[in-house]
Amino acid sequence: MIDIRVQAEPFDIAAEQEGLWRGQPRVGALVTFVGLMRDMNQGDRVGRMLLEHYPGMTEKALLAIAEEADNRWDLQGIRVLHRVGDLRPQDPIVLVAVTSTHRGEAFRACEFLIDYLKTRAPFWKKEITDQGEHWVDSRTTDEAAARRWKQE
Repeated sequence: MIDIRVQAEPFDIAAEQEGLWRGQPRVGALVTFVGLMRDMNQGDRVGRMLLEHYPGMTEKALLAIAEEADNRWDLQGIRVLHRVGDLRPQDPIVLVAVTSTHRGEAFRACEFLIDYLKTRAPFWKKEITDQGEHWVDSRTTDEAAARRWKQE
């Protein structure tokens, strides 16, 4: 099962996790990554962030990433939730949850999903700091993390 959602509304981390494994007795592992908005970036205090996307296109890109993970590993379920809109420090931005029979596949798939999400999903972030507003560029560390999956 693959569940992809892009939404402005907050999500309940525990409920989203439980919804992925409850009633699935073959599931032996649940691995979850939750990305939170930080209040600092590159030494600047960040008070807010505006996260934008292209509806339809973004979900299609996330689904392609999830399907690639599902093809690489023996998974029982994948859930990717990504917030958009106006966000504040400590807000959960993204949840990537993976279930499988065994932990190793769940860990690898979850890491793959977040690495590819950071580099291949069409989201745009604008940070509002004490020094003004600016769009956030992609980071070379994210690109390097995604490249390593091409070698596996």
